[in-house]
Amino acid sequence: MIEYLYGLQKHGIKLGLETMRLLLDRVGHPQSSLQVLHIGGTNGKGSTASMAAAVLHCAGRRVGLYTSPHLVDFRERIRVNGEMIPEERVEGLLTRLRAVLRDDLHPTFFEMTTALAFLHFAESAVDVAVLEVGLGGRFDATNVVEQPLACAITTIGMDHQEYLGTTEETIAFEKGGIIKPGVPVVIGRMEAEAEQVLSRLAKDRSAPLWRLGREFSLDQDRDGRLVYRGVTHVIEGVECGLVGRHQWDNAACTLALLEAADQRGMTLDERAVLEGLRTVSWEGRLEKIDEAPHVVLDGAHNPAAAEVLARYLTDYAAQHPDSRIILVWGMMRDKDHRGFITPLLPVVSEIVLTQAALGRSATVHELRAVLDEWSGPVQEAMLPTDAVALARSRAMPQDLLCITGSLMLLGDIKAAICGCDLSPIRG
Repeated sequence: MIEYLYGLQKHGIKLGLETMRLLLDRVGHPQSSLQVLHIGGTNGKGSTASMAAAVLHCAGRRVGLYTSPHLVDFRERIRVNGEMIPEERVEGLLTRLRAVLRDDLHPTFFEMTTALAFLHFAESAVDVAVLEVGLGGRFDATNVVEQPLACAITTIGMDHQEYLGTTEETIAFEKGGIIKPGVPVVIGRMEAEAEQVLSRLAKDRSAPLWRLGREFSLDQDRDGRLVYRGVTHVIEGVECGLVGRHQWDNAACTLALLEAADQRGMTLDERAVLEGLRTVSWEGRLEKIDEAPHVVLDGAHNPAAAEVLARYLTDYAAQHPDSRIILVWGMMRDKDHRGFITPLLPVVSEIVLTQAALGRSATVHELRAVLDEWSGPVQEAMLPTDAVALARSRAMPQDLLCITGSLMLLGDIKAAICGCDLSPIRG
């Protein structure tokens, strides 16, 4: 059945909800039985979803979590209380979905996967399903949910312009498509123009709007402790298990989302908030995998995420003045290579170019072409594992190796570290 899903990837991306609605109707519209938290945005939506799921699980709830893409195993996308969907469930549910397709229905890979998640969550009797939007929002397959408890839009930035538009305003309009009439919407840190688009959509749909820095915040008090201040709750002593100050914004959006759900009957448990955020983990987001030298994996793959990563690396360099930063860099061909690498160049000492084992990966020569004005040393290694080995060989124990540019690249490396096979499905 995994091979069947792999074959669906040839259909690519198809924006629209007609196929998804018809498919779900034929299997009993499982999404209608779910209490949903719906999370979109350019960056940070996966981290926010993982935090929300962690807090809800600590509160004793049965939680479904749907995210994309996966790093190594396709089943990472669909979890209940942290456990990946069992292989036999994938087989059984896909058999049922295929049986209703007939000749008039041709779902994409993501549509079929989303339907699989809805069925698994409904039949697992989850108390709440936390759904990460795949692409955009308005026409994303997850947007068949008509009345979520609350939704969040974490950030707006330039990515997937071929589908979502070429300005932050047009991208905001597409991502704002998850805003539903009367359903609270939480928005994170973004430029004024994008915020205005989302504010207008919320007003038009009579959706209560909570904005980071206005209706809610997460800041340090005079003793350096994090304090969440929301519409109805103040929570002191917050700690975030995910590395980087940018995760404070994601944590703030998480708590505002849960606070909004609290107003609609899903009680916010402050003990669970503290425990869930402190212990949450999310692979591939400044994930430390080794020391001496310090090695981190980060799935940043667009200019906005690169800016965030650059701030983390700048802070790291200030705290570790004797450390060099070596970047292992690979990206997909359709991404903004120059826009991504530009904010990172002032802080890195050396770059090792590589490429993931995918036909749509940029070649090392394509990546080198955007480094024409950088005078630092550049190495090349076609295979990601060779690139990491090369970077290690050039590092001292006090240095930092940062592997970034693509979640597909991180998947190659994590599979090699674990000694396991990659799922044939990528992206």
